[in-house]
Amino acid sequence: MPRLFSFLLVLLALCSPVLGAQGKSVTTKKAATPNLDLVLASGFNHLLGGQESVGKSEEKWEWPYEGVYRERGKIPIGYRVGGTSICAWAMLESSSALKTEESVAAMERAIRFVLAGLEQPRMQPGFNSTYDVRDWGSIYALNFFLRLEKLEAIPEQHREAVKAKIDWLVATLQSNAIPKTGGWNYSRGGGQGKPAASSPFMTAPAILALWQAQAQGYAIEQEIIDLALKSLVAAQVDNGVYSYTSRGGLGKIPGTIGRSPSVEIVLNMAGLSKPEHMRIAVDHFLEHWGELEKRRQKTGTHEGDYGIAPYYFYYAHYYAALAIEQLPEELREDLRSQYRDRLFASMDTDSMTFNDRVFPRSSHFGTAMSLLSLMQPSMPSPAMPK
Repeated sequence: MPRLFSFLLVLLALCSPVLGAQGKSVTTKKAATPNLDLVLASGFNHLLGGQESVGKSEEKWEWPYEGVYRERGKIPIGYRVGGTSICAWAMLESSSALKTEESVAAMERAIRFVLAGLEQPRMQPGFNSTYDVRDWGSIYALNFFLRLEKLEAIPEQHREAVKAKIDWLVATLQSNAIPKTGGWNYSRGGGQGKPAASSPFMTAPAILALWQAQAQGYAIEQEIIDLALKSLVAAQVDNGVYSYTSRGGLGKIPGTIGRSPSVEIVLNMAGLSKPEHMRIAVDHFLEHWGELEKRRQKTGTHEGDYGIAPYYFYYAHYYAALAIEQLPEELREDLRSQYRDRLFASMDTDSMTFNDRVFPRSSHFGTAMSLLSLMQPSMPSPAMPK
């Protein structure tokens, strides 16, 4: 099957340069235009066959994200819960979702793993020392469970537990917000309970998840959201450009192009920015995409000329695609086309999968984020704040 995909890609490839949104030539590794349905089907099958276990269980029920960070030498539970939630969410949105016994079983296993993972000590309310990724896992677990509920796709045997965990995740995420200064961050110099700089990379998705929860009837605390929004505004360097934290850092374009679309989505929805600033963020992503590509599947974290970490790569793609769908309708098709050119230039043409890291298993995370981005035109818009 991979040989067939490769052959089709060769037939469909266009070997011309990609033009940025501002008309500048952008060099990509390979400007291919594969068949979208083939990419989606291949990605779904990659996820379907990729569940494993990195814990004590022998059951293949998770899709752990693997990065360089370890806790006691092991992949942290936050990465395991978050990675599994993202992969299951992508499968849930697919046209192939829950249509076979195999896909139903895979989804049920993923739900059980996330429920079990959220019971682990390192997923409880709190923050460990100065570096902790549990909130990243909580954000995407909340997204996954909310989407299951919205689609009425929770298996009957897990319905009560999932709904209870949505309540718990909403409360936990809010209790873990940075006090006084607001927002969320996986790195806090002062540790738990003390003011710290927030990370736009985490704060924007957390707000979106809480707004979705509010839209589905769950209570959120407006003061926590207001402080988080204030921290995003504090990170602004220029229109459509945001630094690494609310106290600055790594604020030079193109190092900002991964997080800026996510921040602009949130601030536009909150009435704290303008649509033209979101267009600027999207333009910067398209124009400077090559700098992201330089760091894909490289070792280290915040290295290179602009401090771009490889784990921002498919995060950036997902939120850029989401931002495009929030722009005026007449702009979207051209921007979608430019976006797909860049995304497909990062695709493994033999397997039609996507990986931002040097670790093979993280192809599941990269593929899931890519599928979610490609399906954005048919997915619902994020929930607006009340």
